[in-house]
Amino acid sequence: MDTLVLPEEVTQRSREARAKGRRIGFVPTMGYLHEGHLSLVRAARTQTDLCVVSIYVNPTQFGPDEDLEAYPRHMGRDSLLLEKEGVDILFAPSDDAMYPGSDLTRVRVNRITEGLCGAFRPVHFEGVCTIVAKLFHVVEPDVAYFGQKDFQQAVVLRTMARDLLMPIEVRALPTVREEDGLAMSSRNAYLDEEERKAALSLLKALKRGKTLVEEGEKDPEKILLAVRRVLESEPLVGPTDYVEMVNPDTLETLTKPVTLPALLAIAAYVGRARLIDNLYLAKE
Repeated sequence: MDTLVLPEEVTQRSREARAKGRRIGFVPTMGYLHEGHLSLVRAARTQTDLCVVSIYVNPTQFGPDEDLEAYPRHMGRDSLLLEKEGVDILFAPSDDAMYPGSDLTRVRVNRITEGLCGAFRPVHFEGVCTIVAKLFHVVEPDVAYFGQKDFQQAVVLRTMARDLLMPIEVRALPTVREEDGLAMSSRNAYLDEEERKAALSLLKALKRGKTLVEEGEKDPEKILLAVRRVLESEPLVGPTDYVEMVNPDTLETLTKPVTLPALLAIAAYVGRARLIDNLYLAKE
């Protein structure tokens, strides 16, 4: 595995590979890797010919009161994990490399960024779109891989690529969970033992909503009330940013009667960790 820090070095390697007819797979990350990230890496390794992974904690997607400085980092460990997975290139740029010069340009996707996480993290998706657009420009991948835990992010980035005529396929792969069901997240590192147990209520709440849908409930208010009650039964969970049921393509809030497919989504604090999770409810 080659570790590169300069954007032009990565671009050169990608273009050399493409000139030889090789397809390029790309996994953008902020590091502190877990099995969820590695599942994306494995998909890129098996589905394309050159696997590029980036590690960059992007400052522009964090709000002023968020955890930019505290966000967990461990480049040495991450590098060893990626080398073991057979990654071809690790791109680990500096802030100066990714935000050179005057830094006056931002990329914004409207409407679908206004709900869910976007309603509570107003600068987040503009920062995400800006850095991913830069990374796409540097890596020039054929396929980019993201996780469905960050469902809204995948929809937003797929829309960005389409609207800006980027010849890149954005693939969202299933959420990877711990054995007990907790969705894997770098922010799980913030949880103490009791908070870790309490965090399981997110999936429990989502499953309660899914069960109601499967039993024929069509009223989203009743479904979401049941989901909230599960969360409220766990004293270490709270506050809750949102409990929503949306169209998975448009991210618009569903109204009565509920139609499938649908996405049940939660964002809630457990201790100082803001955790998100969702369940995709498919048509029968």
